[in-house]
Amino acid sequence: MNPNTRACIAYVAGKSISGSGGSHVYDYSQSRHVSIGGSINNGSVSVYDYDRGCHFSGTLPQLYDYGISAHVTIEIAGTQFKGYDYGSGHHYTGTVNGSSVSIYDYGESQHFNYNL
Repeated sequence: MNPNTRACIAYVAGKSISGSGGSHVYDYSQSRHVSIGGSINNGSVSVYDYDRGCHFSGTLPQLYDYGISAHVTIEIAGTQFKGYDYGSGHHYTGTVNGSSVSIYDYGESQHFNYNL
Protein backbone atom coordinates (compact mmCIF):
# COMPACT_ATOMS: atom_id res chain seq x y z
CA MET A 1 0.00 0.00 0.00
CA ASN A 2 1.15 3.53 -0.67
CA PRO A 3 2.68 4.98 2.55
CA ASN A 4 0.58 8.16 2.35
CA THR A 5 -2.61 6.17 1.73
CA ARG A 6 -1.81 4.22 4.89
CA ALA A 7 -1.18 7.48 6.79
CA CYS A 8 -4.55 8.84 5.60
CA ILE A 9 -6.26 5.64 6.77
CA ALA A 10 -4.54 6.01 10.17
CA TYR A 11 -5.68 9.64 10.38
CA VAL A 12 -9.31 8.91 9.46
CA ALA A 13 -9.60 5.81 11.65
CA GLY A 14 -7.84 7.49 14.58
CA LYS A 15 -9.94 10.64 14.49
CA SER A 16 -13.16 8.66 13.93
CA ILE A 17 -12.51 6.35 16.87
CA SER A 18 -10.73 8.53 19.44
CA GLY A 19 -11.60 12.05 18.29
CA SER A 20 -8.00 13.10 18.90
CA GLY A 21 -5.52 14.46 16.42
CA GLY A 22 -4.60 17.71 14.78
CA SER A 23 -3.31 18.56 11.34
CA HIS A 24 -0.83 15.74 10.90
CA VAL A 25 -0.01 12.15 11.69
CA TYR A 26 3.43 10.91 12.69
CA ASP A 27 4.45 7.91 10.58
CA TYR A 28 7.06 5.88 12.48
CA SER A 29 7.97 3.85 9.38
CA GLN A 30 8.95 7.04 7.53
CA SER A 31 10.20 8.81 10.71
CA ARG A 32 8.30 11.96 9.81
CA HIS A 33 5.07 13.91 10.12
CA VAL A 34 2.58 13.64 7.26
CA SER A 35 0.46 16.80 6.94
CA ILE A 36 -3.23 15.89 6.74
CA GLY A 37 -6.21 18.07 7.62
CA GLY A 38 -9.93 18.27 7.18
CA SER A 39 -13.15 17.12 8.77
CA ILE A 40 -14.74 13.83 9.74
CA ASN A 41 -18.39 14.13 10.83
CA ASN A 42 -21.00 11.37 11.12
CA GLY A 43 -19.14 9.15 8.66
CA SER A 44 -18.58 11.93 6.14
CA VAL A 45 -14.85 12.29 5.44
CA SER A 46 -13.30 15.29 3.74
CA VAL A 47 -9.57 15.40 4.38
CA TYR A 48 -6.62 16.69 2.39
CA ASP A 49 -3.16 15.14 2.18
CA TYR A 50 -0.89 18.19 1.92
CA ASP A 51 2.19 16.05 1.18
CA ARG A 52 0.69 14.67 -2.01
CA GLY A 53 -1.60 17.61 -2.72
CA CYS A 54 -4.76 15.50 -2.96
CA HIS A 55 -8.10 14.78 -1.31
CA PHE A 56 -9.01 11.63 0.60
CA SER A 57 -12.77 11.71 0.98
CA GLY A 58 -16.15 10.01 0.85
CA THR A 59 -18.64 8.48 3.24
CA LEU A 60 -17.53 5.64 5.49
CA PRO A 61 -16.94 2.86 4.70
CA GLN A 62 -16.32 3.87 1.04
CA LEU A 63 -13.63 6.51 0.48
CA TYR A 64 -11.62 7.63 -2.51
CA ASP A 65 -7.89 8.41 -2.52
CA TYR A 66 -7.35 10.97 -5.28
CA GLY A 67 -3.57 10.56 -4.95
CA ILE A 68 -3.67 7.02 -6.32
CA SER A 69 -7.05 7.30 -8.09
CA ALA A 70 -8.49 4.33 -6.21
CA HIS A 71 -11.17 3.49 -3.66
CA VAL A 72 -10.33 2.56 -0.08
CA THR A 73 -12.75 1.06 2.44
CA ILE A 74 -12.58 1.65 6.20
CA GLU A 75 -14.96 -0.33 8.44
CA ILE A 76 -14.89 0.70 12.11
CA ALA A 77 -15.99 -1.50 15.04
CA GLY A 78 -15.16 -0.16 18.49
CA THR A 79 -11.43 0.55 18.67
CA GLN A 80 -10.67 -1.68 15.70
CA PHE A 81 -10.95 -1.12 11.97
CA LYS A 82 -10.38 -3.02 8.75
CA GLY A 83 -10.63 -2.42 5.07
CA TYR A 84 -9.40 -2.88 1.55
CA ASP A 85 -7.13 -0.73 -0.58
CA TYR A 86 -8.18 -1.10 -4.22
CA GLY A 87 -5.00 0.66 -5.36
CA SER A 88 -2.71 -2.07 -4.02
CA GLY A 89 -5.32 -4.84 -4.04
CA HIS A 90 -4.74 -5.76 -0.39
CA HIS A 91 -6.63 -5.90 2.89
CA TYR A 92 -5.52 -4.28 6.14
CA THR A 93 -6.59 -4.29 9.79
CA GLY A 94 -5.89 -1.87 12.60
CA THR A 95 -6.44 -0.72 16.16
CA VAL A 96 -6.64 2.67 17.85
CA ASN A 97 -5.49 3.29 21.43
CA GLY A 98 -5.88 6.97 22.30
CA SER A 99 -3.69 8.88 19.86
CA SER A 100 -1.81 5.74 18.75
CA VAL A 101 -2.83 3.88 15.60
CA SER A 102 -1.46 0.54 14.41
CA ILE A 103 -2.16 -0.88 10.94
CA TYR A 104 -1.32 -4.35 9.69
CA ASP A 105 -0.90 -4.17 5.91
CA TYR A 106 -1.42 -7.63 4.37
CA GLY A 107 0.29 -6.52 1.15
CA GLU A 108 3.46 -5.59 3.04
CA SER A 109 3.01 -8.37 5.66
CA GLN A 110 3.93 -6.02 8.48
CA HIS A 111 2.66 -3.57 11.11
CA PHE A 112 2.88 0.20 10.74
CA ASN A 113 2.50 2.59 13.68
CA TYR A 114 1.26 6.17 13.79
CA ASN A 115 0.60 8.89 16.33
CA LEU A 116 -2.09 11.53 15.86
